[in-house]
Amino acid sequence: MVDAVLKEKKYWYVSIFNFFKSIILVIFSIFSYAVIGIKACTYDLFVYIYNNISWKLNKGYKRAKEDINISKETELDKKRRKEKVYNYSSKTLAKLEAEYQELVRDLQTTGATRTKEVNAYRFKVRDKSGKIIKGTMSGLSKLDINAFLINEGYSVYSIKTSPMINFLYKDSSLTSPKMTTKELIFWLTQLSTYLKAGITLNDSVKILAKQVTKKKSKARAFQAISYELTLGASFSAALEKQGNMFPPLLINMVKAAEASGTLIETLEDMASYYTEIDETHKQMKSAMTYPLIISVFAVAVVIFILVFIIPKFVEIYEKNDIELNGFTAFIINASHFLQNNVLMLLGLFVFIVIVLIVAYKNIKSFRRSVQTFLMHLPVIKNIIIYNELAIFTKTFASLLRNNVFITESIDILSKITNNEIYKSILYRTINNIVKGEKISEAFKDHWAVPDVAYFMIVTGESTGELDGMMQKVSDYYQGLHKNIINNLKSFIEPILISFLAIVVGGIIIAVVVPMFGMYKQVM
Repeated sequence: MVDAVLKEKKYWYVSIFNFFKSIILVIFSIFSYAVIGIKACTYDLFVYIYNNISWKLNKGYKRAKEDINISKETELDKKRRKEKVYNYSSKTLAKLEAEYQELVRDLQTTGATRTKEVNAYRFKVRDKSGKIIKGTMSGLSKLDINAFLINEGYSVYSIKTSPMINFLYKDSSLTSPKMTTKELIFWLTQLSTYLKAGITLNDSVKILAKQVTKKKSKARAFQAISYELTLGASFSAALEKQGNMFPPLLINMVKAAEASGTLIETLEDMASYYTEIDETHKQMKSAMTYPLIISVFAVAVVIFILVFIIPKFVEIYEKNDIELNGFTAFIINASHFLQNNVLMLLGLFVFIVIVLIVAYKNIKSFRRSVQTFLMHLPVIKNIIIYNELAIFTKTFASLLRNNVFITESIDILSKITNNEIYKSILYRTINNIVKGEKISEAFKDHWAVPDVAYFMIVTGESTGELDGMMQKVSDYYQGLHKNIINNLKSFIEPILISFLAIVVGGIIIAVVVPMFGMYKQVM
């Protein structure tokens, strides 16, 4: 009898030991993941920055050393180093001559005829150093391409086009390059700087084309702009012919600037505009990134506990034949289900996300329903409304300042926003203008337009300073948008941490409570 009691007590001690061992394992695992995260954010980042700086310093040192060595050379050696001579065999030169003669005959016949649509052309030229260069560009005829290349200082030998060349190199709405906001800001800033320095527009575009030689699609587009300018086309028309590369807002702004003679000022204004838009988008991304990271970490911790920790306690419960309460049984069942169906759940989650994204992008009614739902949620509605109003009014103010017609401005604004609610407001505005009514009538008593914005627009209309009032509305709501995002960051952090603590704490309580029952049985 005594031996049996001692055996039971010994088994009880083993169970308690396994329990505390599991708790220590949980704490150690969480601590290990935290250490890994801190290491990734500090040590690995420091090593990357240090290696990058060291590489740049070494590269700068090598360049400085090379410059010193070059300076010690004679002027004759310098000249020989700079002037690389390309020598080709007689067979290659004969082939080039034959291609040139064929090109001359072609330019005197069908090659001089301009087509209605732009075609892609493959050309072979030779620069001043004698290097043979092959490339592609778009144009209306071989004669125009030939004249452009000769004007660039090349000796032209071959210009060809075919359905296959058009298929491979002609830009379409799907394959045409599109400039990012950062690239657009840089391009506008550099272009306005060159024009201020007295460089012609065509030469400025050529300089910018040389700066993007690594991005061949954009280099071809800049070359096409230069080609259009050489033919006498306006700058806005040249930009418009590049498909989706430049936004409609910029094209219309340039068109208005050409009429008023304020191209440099407009380019600077548009650079400032896109800089502010980029900052607004960065604020939105920053506000969403932190909660997303915390949420992913919370889900990962919960999955880790359910998949790796809970099964350890299940073994203890089964050995001691412990009666489980409903909450503990639910946690255990969830653990079993997750272990057996984790891949299926992951695939289902990815599938649902893809379906929602595709439906949001392609189904207008679905997109409108989602946007309406989000714009009625607390806090989120203010973030969306403030952001949309800030971009809308800022763009409208820029269009009015540059003397773009109201109807064209509304059409451009409808293309800028992806929010179906604000698009419907803009279409109502166009109808009101056609009827001879005021612009503000489309914004009156609409749930997506705050009263402050409406009355400021009314004031701008009545005083004849709509552009200035639109800019004030933009500044006001941009400030509100920035404040609410900053407040959201500080507000959402304790909520997510509390949520993580409640979930993890609840799981721990669920597995600890049966241990007290086991303790009572032993006692």
